Amino acid sequence: MIHARDMIELSAVIAQHGPTVVHQPGEIPQRSVEAYWVASKCRLDRWWRALKAPPVPVDQLIEEVFAGEMLTRVWTALMCAYDRLRGGDQMEPIARSVLLGQIEARHRVLTLLVHRQGIDAALARRLNATRLRIEGWTDVLVGRLCGLYPVSEFAVEPDRARDFAEDLAARQSREGGRLAWPLCLVSLRAAFRNTLSAPSPNADLNAQIAGAILSFFQRELFDGAGLGSSFWVLRLTQAAADLQGMLDDLLARPDPSVGFRRTHRGRPLGR
Repeated sequence: MIHARDMIELSAVIAQHGPTVVHQPGEIPQRSVEAYWVASKCRLDRWWRALKAPPVPVDQLIEEVFAGEMLTRVWTALMCAYDRLRGGDQMEPIARSVLLGQIEARHRVLTLLVHRQGIDAALARRLNATRLRIEGWTDVLVGRLCGLYPVSEFAVEPDRARDFAEDLAARQSREGGRLAWPLCLVSLRAAFRNTLSAPSPNADLNAQIAGAILSFFQRELFDGAGLGSSFWVLRLTQAAADLQGMLDDLLARPDPSVGFRRTHRGRPLGR
């Protein structure tokens, strides 16, 4: 199961290792594209229904929406970079569609916070502070990518992302600059160490989304990047699902030998 804090960790993984996906040879896994689309749409549908009659406690749902937006923005930025580098449109339309739904969910949650429907003032302030923290770090992660590709439009505040990209480039050009980005990641994890600890209401769909994303990465990432075992399990699960889907497709195809007979020395085969 994948919860809000895990989605933030996965967002950091994408910002750190995403360029390997953008530049790796071969075709993107189409089944993973479809899995990302379906799971994201199912989660949006659950959010719409839940927000009509907010659950108690509502904070778990709201935190999931905010953390989901970080992951969606960072992944959309990377997938658009992938398509633009190749002059294609395999991922950008799907990624943008999911992002639009995510932004709509954010607007609905903000409306809920403004009107404080079943939310006391202290909880509303805490959730708003969480939102601001997530948005700021989202722009840091997108900023890391827009230092490599023109994708600042996917930040919450594009100017802030571009400013971070410029600052990071300047820091990395100095002596010891190779530590600049790793230190950013340490700070990000520290910022959320004591928050977003509650279970997410849609942890199952979060796991499907994460599994679809992780299937774009090569195995070597899991061998040397120190990723958690839960991410590795998700990667294996998605790979197994891809193989099962390929097998199902193969078995569903008609037998090409039906309708004709091959012969050997003038006699029909199999007689």
